[in-house]
Formats: sequence, C-alpha cells, structure tokens
Amino acid sequence: MPTYPVERAKDILLRPFSLGGLALPNRVVMAPMTREFSPGGVPGDDVAQYYARRAAAGVGLIITEGTYVGHDSAGNSARVPHFYGDEALGGWSAVAEAVHQAGGRIMPQLWHVGMDRTVGNPPVPDAPRIGPSGVALDGTKLGREMTQADIDNVVAAYASAATAAEALGFDGVEIHGGHGYLIDQFLWPHTNRRTDAYGADVAGRTRFAAEVVAACREAVSGDFPISFRFSQWKVNHYQARIAETPQELETMLGLLADAGTDAFHCSTRRFNLPEFEGSDLNLAGWAKKLSGKPAVTVGSVGLSNEFLQVFQGEQATVTGIGELLDRMERDEFDLVAVGRPLLGDPEWLEKVLAGRVDELTPFHVGLVGSLH
Repeated sequence: MPTYPVERAKDILLRPFSLGGLALPNRVVMAPMTREFSPGGVPGDDVAQYYARRAAAGVGLIITEGTYVGHDSAGNSARVPHFYGDEALGGWSAVAEAVHQAGGRIMPQLWHVGMDRTVGNPPVPDAPRIGPSGVALDGTKLGREMTQADIDNVVAAYASAATAAEALGFDGVEIHGGHGYLIDQFLWPHTNRRTDAYGADVAGRTRFAAEVVAACREAVSGDFPISFRFSQWKVNHYQARIAETPQELETMLGLLADAGTDAFHCSTRRFNLPEFEGSDLNLAGWAKKLSGKPAVTVGSVGLSNEFLQVFQGEQATVTGIGELLDRMERDEFDLVAVGRPLLGDPEWLEKVLAGRVDELTPFHVGLVGSLH
C-alpha cells in the first residue's frame, strides 16, 4: 500500500477555505456523480443518507449528482433527480437537512443535457432534442437549433433552480458546463456552428453560459456561491478542446467570472496532466491563474487509472496522494474533488487523514450500481 506523511496531509488538506460567503472546514470536495437512484426524479431518504455519510466522515463540501432544471428538454432519465416540482424539492430539502445535521455543506449541480437527450425518454417523452445548432456530439444533425425563446426559457430554468436551492437551505449551486451537455455544446465549436451573438468566436460561444451564470447570480444573494464546472473532454470525445490556447481560455473564464462565477470546477480525467505546452499547470491551475478565481481540480485522485478504464474492466488500485499534496501546497489550485474513492468508501477522507491506507476500498465497476 502507498505511504505518505500523514501530518503533512492533514496540514494541507485541513486548511479552511472561503468560497463566496461559505466557510469550508477543509479542501476536500465530493465530486458530482450521476447515481440514478431517484425514481420519478424524487430523491428519497436513501439519497439523503448517502450524502450524509460522506459529510459525517469529514468531506468539506458535497456537490450532488447532476439534477435536471425545470425545462422540458433538460433530461433523459426517469431516475435522475429533478430540481423542480414540489415533490422533488421536498426530497432535496431533506437531503440538505441530513447533510447539515451531519456537519456538512452541500451544493446541487444544475444540469441540462441538450443534444444528449433521446426523444421519447422521460421525464418529458415528447420534448424535443435541442442544442445550439441541433448538432449531436458526433456531428450529425439530430435535433433543433435553439431559438432566442428557447435560450431565454432555459436561462430562466437555471435561475429558478438557483432560487430554489437557496430557499431550501443549500450552501451554493454548481452549474454543469462540461462533458458535452447543453452549456458545453455552446462552448465547443464542433457543436456550436451559429453565426449570431451565441457563436462565431470564443466570446460568442461563451455568451449562453455567461447568461446562465448572470441569471443565477441575480436570483440569489450576493454571497451565495456559484461554481461553474467545465471540461475540455466530452463523453466519447476525450481529445476535444473548447480552448486551444491559454488566451482562448482566459477569454472564456473572464466572461464567466464577470457574470458572477465564484469558482471554477475543472474536470479532467487525470488531475496531474499539464493542460498546455510549456507549463506543468493542470486545467485548474490555468483557470486560477487566468481568472483570479478559486479553482477545483479533479481526476483519478488516489487511484491508478481513470474512470473510462474501469468501465472497460480494468481494476483500479489505491495510489498515493503525494503529487496532489505537492500541487496543493504551492497553491496551484484551491480545492480537490474526489469521485470514485468517495463513491466506494464514505470514510475515504477519514482513513487518508489517519494513515489507514490499508483500509481503503479499491474502486471497481460493481460499485457503480450501489448506493451506500
């Protein structure tokens, strides 16, 4: 089993951090992971206890699985939770309460799948597939190009969800702008072929995302934190890039920061890979440097492989976190999001900080279908 200086890990990971008006006790975040354990879109007590167990074991901030905003075309599954409607919001209220009782802090991740939707699927089977240009990730024209009315309605749905999150007692919100879903479809030139104000160049492609952030910012209190998650990679398009250069990334992040983003959650498959030539900074490091905003790193923390390899049958083994500690000690980024290790073991952080690495649960694909 890997070893590392336990006291050093405590010194680095247990530093408090402020995100907007939210005081975090440490630098560890639970990454959002789709679970599909909410029949009819309503999270139940099992979901509440799933998150509460991670909070009770010391995770500083929990970001929930993606939750559909209140727009007919937002979703693609009857088991992914909604963030609209009295019943679903009642379920989420109980989730927030359970996490707070366990001493934790929690943000919902707000999500619209855009062109990833399959027409005929719930929660609204008749809803159309929509996107910036009606173009799917594989480049085929499979849906409808969004009109200005579509754009305005989706922006309003995000703002409504942010309003609900604050009213329910959540500690902030995260906007899902990565992985090839709707907001990312605007950011990526492969799926955004518009020539109007929502396309044509980096600033145009960022406009929709910035409008979503600005609407959420206006809908909530000034110190209520808004995180924006983005990625270069897309589902099944792992070499895709929305920013080819640091200059392009700076333009995008600057517009989002100006709109009201408090932190950038930078999704990569391995946290230790450099993002651009000539520097060993990862994507989160570049985001912090270019925007001046706090940045969250993520990707294969404490595990030997990335998530795609697990689904291909390769067993993940536990690794050390020395390089993560090195990067955090020099403040390359501010927070680290942990996914699969926390999915497999609610007490992952407790065990890491106690040096109990021999008790850590190696992640395997069988854990994907469980909620424990």
